[in-house]
Amino acid sequence: MRLGEADFVAEEVKGRAEVTYANHGVQVAYLDCVQLQRIHCPISTSGCYCAARAADSHAFAILGKHLELIIYSNLMSVLIAEDLHRSFGAQVVLEGVSILLQPGERVGLLGINGSGKSTLAKILAGEILPDSGEVRRAKNLRISYFAQEPNLDPQKSGREVVAEGLGPWKAAYERHESISAELTGASEEAMQALLAEQQECVGTIERLGGWERMHQVERCMEHMGVTRRDALCSELSGGEKRRVALARLLVSQPDLAILDEPTNHLDVETIRYLEEELVNNFKGALLFITHDRYMLDRVAQRIVEIDRNEIYSYKGGWDAYLEAKAERAAHDARTETNRQNFLRTELEWLSRSPQARTTKQKARIKRVEGVRDQGGPKTNQAASKLSIREARTGRTIIEIKGLGLELGGKTLIENLDLFLAKGDRVGVLGRNGAGKTSLFRAILGQLEPTKGSITLGETMRVGYFEQARANLNPEESIFENVIGNRGDVQVGNERITNYAYLGRFQFDRKRVRDKVKLLSGGERARVALAKMLIDPVNLLLLDEPTNDLDVVTLSSLEDMLVSTGATAIVITHDRYFLDRIATSILAFEGEGKVTRYASAYQALEAAKRRPKEEGKSSAAAKPPAAAKPAAKESAAKESAAKESAAKESAAKESAASPTAARPAKLTYAERIELEGILDRISDCETKVEGVEAELANAGSQAGADFAEIGRRLHAAQAELEAVVERWELLEAKQAGNSL
Repeated sequence: MRLGEADFVAEEVKGRAEVTYANHGVQVAYLDCVQLQRIHCPISTSGCYCAARAADSHAFAILGKHLELIIYSNLMSVLIAEDLHRSFGAQVVLEGVSILLQPGERVGLLGINGSGKSTLAKILAGEILPDSGEVRRAKNLRISYFAQEPNLDPQKSGREVVAEGLGPWKAAYERHESISAELTGASEEAMQALLAEQQECVGTIERLGGWERMHQVERCMEHMGVTRRDALCSELSGGEKRRVALARLLVSQPDLAILDEPTNHLDVETIRYLEEELVNNFKGALLFITHDRYMLDRVAQRIVEIDRNEIYSYKGGWDAYLEAKAERAAHDARTETNRQNFLRTELEWLSRSPQARTTKQKARIKRVEGVRDQGGPKTNQAASKLSIREARTGRTIIEIKGLGLELGGKTLIENLDLFLAKGDRVGVLGRNGAGKTSLFRAILGQLEPTKGSITLGETMRVGYFEQARANLNPEESIFENVIGNRGDVQVGNERITNYAYLGRFQFDRKRVRDKVKLLSGGERARVALAKMLIDPVNLLLLDEPTNDLDVVTLSSLEDMLVSTGATAIVITHDRYFLDRIATSILAFEGEGKVTRYASAYQALEAAKRRPKEEGKSSAAAKPPAAAKPAAKESAAKESAAKESAAKESAAKESAASPTAARPAKLTYAERIELEGILDRISDCETKVEGVEAELANAGSQAGADFAEIGRRLHAAQAELEAVVERWELLEAKQAGNSL
């Protein structure tokens, strides 16, 4: 029974927030929070017990022996969800989960596969209802939800779907165009009404962004890699549909965007564009589920984790989350140690003083029982250490010579040479459709090369992790897909039961009989991983293994690849994953060109340089008049006139002074410098190679600072370029002297 709601007022006191019980003037708390706002809290009949919840969702229970309920309300919030419960059959997915979102904040949502992230996202977006609990949304809140498998109108083209994101603008624009057509042949009276309506449309169009918004649709589709813009959605692949749906969301600019694994099936360039848009141009609140740790670090201002139906909130991105989570784990460990020490002391007293257990001691005994029944701190179910059963390996792993691949008249690979030694882990980068998966199909013998050869060692046993998970039977259970008719499973040097093997992939006995079709995307990925690793292999072909996997399983997979020295070729867009595991990068650069780089850093830097270089070359190929807009023609003429005058002046000076026409001679110091510059270049190259090797091996080192190594590599490369440029300058100067 409650007496109703009482108001609490917060004000900053020397960097802290002081919460005061307004009705009685009783100070009840000091909170390390400056975002606390007016809070409504129920008062229990047993006294003035209260709680406050800050705007960043950290809860504080303040006064009294018992707190019956916490209810928080923040009038500035975009969305508040309280005590959400949701089950699917006998499986409880969400149990008592609460979350709050502020205007304009960007929140990353984490949790192991099956923890209920996607279910929570659907409830917040209004796609499904909770079994119990409440979701309160701001009035007139516009929410856009991006699902893992977008549901688009099959009869509309990609361009039409993206344009839907313009909403009222699009309706006003289409009506304006329709009125323009109706005006032809209309009577004078009808014309006046149509013109008035058309003027209203003009006002709406200008108020909602002006006449250029259709250009925004085209630009967004271009950056998102939507190439078949006029194709019907029924003809698009799953990856193309995701790009269309993301473009529509970016164009629509909702008050709240909820994204479920937005980076899946996107290439690195598109992910970078998406990050830029979300950070710099998106003004609404954002809740996104992702395993992409670089995206979390770049975009998230706060990370919320679902851990055994508890919600934990951490300010900052991925790095800040790791630090705060480690602190929480250490605090939980200290709390558990204190609990155990208390129990040990009290139990010793109980065991040696039975005669002292009078009425006065009953409270003490009850307290001991209460602490005992609390149990230890809750911990998430982490993936066990993964293992690979390595088959015997000969000298040759794989050797590719002069490989050419064509598909549908398009050249995917032209003259590729690739040799893999034991322990090589090659990351594969490139745009969607560049030919990455086709390379895997050629290695597996499913696609005939146009030219060249692929040689696998005689003892090679290839493990293939397929992007579409097509090797799983959705009608069969987890157990049937992975174990089949096997008995115990050999893992490394030990033999374990099939249930214990599945337990390493976070499937307990209660779940192993679930059909695969009922699993989440991340759970299906874990099933495919378990199926691939159950047999001996000596070459792994991993096609987008990071899609849908939670960060716990990703970390275990990374550790397995690095610690076991596995030989692998990995297609992935996950930059963090590549930086940890790849010893080199195979970059698909378009038009059949495939280049192997010593590091992901080099490959990404090369990818960033290419558009600039192509832009320069295309600009140089155009005639000057075509390369400059009409508005700049006068400036171009003025610049040309100045340049002509400067040349004429230089020619006059040259004629007046014969010595000025001669090239300057090398000084003594420059001659000495030129004699030793090749050694300097060699030293710089050695330095670059050393840092590249350090970066490649950093994945096996705990706590390796990839950012610092990357900075040193960039500095070493810049130094090498500077020395090479100096050498070219001195050589040119010396050649001029010899003329």
